[in-house]
Amino acid sequence: KPLVEAMGGNISVVSEVGTGTTFSVELASAQDHAPEEDESISMDDRTAPSTKRALLYIEDNLSNLKLVERLVARRPLIELITAMQGSIGVTLARDHRPDLILLDLNLPDVPGEEVLARLQSDPRTAELPIVVISADATPGQVRRLLDAGARAYLTKPIDVTEFFRIVDDFFSDG
Repeated sequence: KPLVEAMGGNISVVSEVGTGTTFSVELASAQDHAPEEDESISMDDRTAPSTKRALLYIEDNLSNLKLVERLVARRPLIELITAMQGSIGVTLARDHRPDLILLDLNLPDVPGEEVLARLQSDPRTAELPIVVISADATPGQVRRLLDAGARAYLTKPIDVTEFFRIVDDFFSDG
């Protein structure tokens, strides 16, 4: 229920003994809230990078990947590299040494927390900034991952303004 409400939706239930239970979820159409159409999104060019930067997003959910692709498209100097598995993400981080890594925690092959540990323990990737993106935003989880080396923690569903604030802060030229 909190997740549905956080996305501006409604959830309801109708239950009848001996017949069953029906849950209904109503969400706004994705087109109603498309980032390209949302004038409230901060597109302040003063905070966007002025030189070419690489961002690696390790995420197995295709809809989350597509959303970040759409967001990053608004920053033409950011090259997006994607990996849908943790082990591939670690290899890409070693090979490309991106300026920033966005890391989901629930990956099909290696848990995101283990990916973070591998990147932190490898001299080739230890200094790369990593931002965790997860729906699990319990205070203990956030603190544990920040203590393990993540530089920031974004929650899902992604707050577009916060996404740009964090990405632009890491890529600022100042």
